[in-house]
Amino acid sequence: MSYDETTAERVRKILSGRRDVVEKKLMGGLCFMVTDSMCCSVSGKGDLLIRVGKAAHGQTLGEPHVSPMKMGGRTVTGYVRVAPEGYRTDAVLRKWIQRGLDFVATLPAKSSRRKSPRKAPKRRGKK
Repeated sequence: MSYDETTAERVRKILSGRRDVVEKKLMGGLCFMVTDSMCCSVSGKGDLLIRVGKAAHGQTLGEPHVSPMKMGGRTVTGYVRVAPEGYRTDAVLRKWIQRGLDFVATLPAKSSRRKSPRKAPKRRGKK
């Protein structure tokens, strides 16, 4: 299943001023990673997934057009699914994305995942 390209383009436009955004095709949609952490995703089901964090999860679920994010039958705490009716206008979409950005900004920086180059083993014995 493919993600909604129109919504993806709207999200790109909102995030276009940032240098720390990377797009990745994950979970049947298009994820927008900010400083190496998932901020939001355009779902293959037409919804927008927003990372709000565990503390805001319960309160956010009480908002219109918001439902829990589920994967494999389990609720993923800290992420919510927003139906297209909940982000119809650019102003509302911008607010949702800002919520994801605000949460990602609270996360500690990730350490570099690059592996250091292997050193040649020391040789023992005569040259």
